[in-house]
Amino acid sequence: MIAPRRLLPSIASLRALEALDRLGTASAVAEELDLTQSAVSRQLQALEQQVGAELIQRDRNRLILTPAAQKYAAEARQALQQIARATLGLQAAPLGGTLNLAILPTFGMRWLVPRLPDFARRHPDITINMATRLQAFDFATEGFDAALHFGDGAWPGTDSLLLRHEQVIPVCAPTLVSGATPLKARDIRAMPLLHIQTRPRAWPDWFNARGLPQSGPLPGTLYDQFSTITQAALHGLGVALMPDYLAEQDIAQGRLVALYPEPTDAQGAYYLVWPQEKARDPALCAFRDWLAPQAQAEDPLPR
Repeated sequence: MIAPRRLLPSIASLRALEALDRLGTASAVAEELDLTQSAVSRQLQALEQQVGAELIQRDRNRLILTPAAQKYAAEARQALQQIARATLGLQAAPLGGTLNLAILPTFGMRWLVPRLPDFARRHPDITINMATRLQAFDFATEGFDAALHFGDGAWPGTDSLLLRHEQVIPVCAPTLVSGATPLKARDIRAMPLLHIQTRPRAWPDWFNARGLPQSGPLPGTLYDQFSTITQAALHGLGVALMPDYLAEQDIAQGRLVALYPEPTDAQGAYYLVWPQEKARDPALCAFRDWLAPQAQAEDPLPR
């Protein structure tokens, strides 16, 4: 059941309140909404009357939101953004529907995007919109139908499909290695290390698995994405612990050298995750069914 009318203020009034919270002055609100300042004031007065609460403190020519109004405006902003996304989706929706997908920038570009032409051939009536996200987020506020996620597959209120486990290998520019490779783990630990922000335990776990327990943080420089840490490694700034699928081309072409004999299974894997309430969305079902045969088996080699 939809809420009663008294609890559903007009869009125009909510836009005025949201804009005042964001812009700070009635003149700025009037300019953005293409209204007069008196019209903005009337919208806000109408909103106060409808909700039965004081939202605006009037100090001479200034309009100041009350603390309660600031919280209300933040929640209204999310609702207005969701309405705008829904309207845009309705206007642009192809016959087969739209899938709004959050992707990890490097994995999405290197693993998913090369496969998408096949999906487009099989499902030309479905449009996939993609945006990058590095961290987990709230599906309810972001408006995504699904996401590529790295971790253990656990995300509140979602189901998931395993795509592939991650195997990592230490690599660096050839100029950093004076002798033959591979190297021993203790020799690698003495080199400048490059850390990736999304894998804070990568290097400690790798050294621990080789009998070199780490009692404290490992020194080194920190990078936010694999694309930037790859460039740092290529330019000789240190040793990066890279997923093998990202490093293999640079290794094959001699731009990077592998410092250890074989890749090692990392903690975590790549998943497609989606909110449980969207599990039967036709576009998502088509995408998931297409992706499933390309996913890695649930049981990899023993870790």
